[in-house]
Amino acid sequence: MDQHRGTAPHAHPVDALIVVDVQAAFVTGDGAVPAAARLVDRTADLIARARQGGALVVHLQNDGPPGAEDEPHTPGWELHHPVRHRPTERVIRKPYDDGFRETPLGDVLADAGVRAVAVCGVMSEMCVQATARTALDRGYRVVVPHDAHATQDVPAAPGICGAVPAATVSRVAAYALGSDAEVTSAAADVSFTAPDPAGDITLTAPDVAPDVSFTAPRAARAR
Repeated sequence: MDQHRGTAPHAHPVDALIVVDVQAAFVTGDGAVPAAARLVDRTADLIARARQGGALVVHLQNDGPPGAEDEPHTPGWELHHPVRHRPTERVIRKPYDDGFRETPLGDVLADAGVRAVAVCGVMSEMCVQATARTALDRGYRVVVPHDAHATQDVPAAPGICGAVPAATVSRVAAYALGSDAEVTSAAADVSFTAPDPAGDITLTAPDVAPDVSFTAPRAARAR
């Protein structure tokens, strides 16, 4: 990494690509993110090269609430990129921003022997960041290509601040992951390799609370 926190001019190969919520509602039509054309191009390139390199490809698909633009089984919910259904390419539906929460994503990565992931898609400060952060917490090496994630402009909030351009929101979202995440300037800087299921993997166990015991509080003594 260079002097700018969390940035890396070129990343060592990763063995999985997580494509977050590249769904019709977010990359086509009036609701598309401002950088939709670039995002679609870069994510398509990442998917193609991940397949070629033998990496695991996971498409996360957000299940929005009733009436939302990504409500399940509506046109906006559909994935934009075609999926090749095979052992090295999966679709995982998710109900929350974090792609690991209440989904089989953690098991899928572990079973494949994945050690390092590239995370791309939408929205930068929501589902992309939440999924990348949990991957870091679980001990994965995480690469975030700057030109392969995007979001919407943040509208002005009277008395707080003016509108924030989408590009700024995306940069801050990746920066907030800290120095453990590797942010490349371009998707082209990310390379792929096949995972090794037989390799020695030591990852942080997720969602396991330490041994803690509790007792009822004592009533305060009268003075």
